Amino acid sequence: MLSTTLIPIYFKSLADGGSVVVAWGYAETVASLILALLMPILGSLADLQGNKKKFLLGFIGTGAVACAALGLPKTALPFLIVYVISAIMLNGSMVFYDAFLVDATTEDRYDEVSSQGYAWGYIGSCIPFIACMALVLFGEKIGISQGVGMKLAFLITAAWWVAFSIPILKNVHQTHYKERTPNLFRSTFVGLWNTIKNIAKDKRLLIFILAFFFYIDGVHTVIKMATSYGTDLGIDSTQLVLALLVTQFVAFPSAIIYGRLAGKFGTRKMLLIAVAAYFCIALFAAFFLKTAAEFWILAVCVGMFQGGIQALSRSEYGKLIPKENANEYYGFFDIFGKYAAVMGTFLVAFFTQITGNASIGVLSIAILFIIGFILLLRMPKE
Repeated sequence: MLSTTLIPIYFKSLADGGSVVVAWGYAETVASLILALLMPILGSLADLQGNKKKFLLGFIGTGAVACAALGLPKTALPFLIVYVISAIMLNGSMVFYDAFLVDATTEDRYDEVSSQGYAWGYIGSCIPFIACMALVLFGEKIGISQGVGMKLAFLITAAWWVAFSIPILKNVHQTHYKERTPNLFRSTFVGLWNTIKNIAKDKRLLIFILAFFFYIDGVHTVIKMATSYGTDLGIDSTQLVLALLVTQFVAFPSAIIYGRLAGKFGTRKMLLIAVAAYFCIALFAAFFLKTAAEFWILAVCVGMFQGGIQALSRSEYGKLIPKENANEYYGFFDIFGKYAAVMGTFLVAFFTQITGNASIGVLSIAILFIIGFILLLRMPKE
């Protein structure tokens, strides 16, 4: 939550003029691009017996250190560099975490477990976020400046990240894996090439991952750019933060409900509903979002569908892939997600820069929901 709310606002205090949307959009683009290039290779290595948990631990540890260090830079560029490192580690650790889904439960419970994971994650993230928000917004009443409050917020977030990674590191074990081979380097790239060919041959998997590429673009862009977009519109930072906090509370029951509805009506049908809803959200943001009240409406609508679309995308993909290559396949899953995020954040930043109107930048992503929706409709049932 910190990266989509308080950090863009804090970054604005370090930036020397210019649009926050442009600088933040390019920073998110760089982080997503680097991660998308790295994850298939690292995912393939993590599929080897005993490696998945080691990679997860390494990314969490490095990311937590980078997160804690965000309070050190005094100017915009060094801050963005440290932020990019922490973002890469955070999102990289999520790939290994996602791949543990196939180890943690059986396929018939993927939707339920994935949805529960997202739901409780939303609620769990609210606790340190509320503490951080209180320090930043109200710390001056007890002698803590806003700058010091942000530095403490970075430390709290890093500590929380490490503490609540302990259960999965302690209790979930890699049960699906590839055997080690003598020529590790060569076998890694041979495995990647075979995975690419297998994805291309499996029409159902290929269409799903292409649909995911387009619709998750808009989802990630909305999540990453909401606060900076609201800041450019002149909405008070306190209103922005409180509205996005409400998103988390709305997302908790919504994600659980979505997982149960998927069991009743089918995962693909619920994904189609979520993609259509996000298309309407993009139109609302582009044409009607002007005031704090309208931002609150946007935040509630996002919360209703955010957890569902992410959780069901993860679980549907898990049903389509071989379990012993889960990290490798989720690495490609991440490529499509992160390259989509590259495209989305770049489109928003680019069109905002050349037109001087952030609303046009937001509007540019709506077409991607249409493409994703059409591809999901064309996805074979078997």
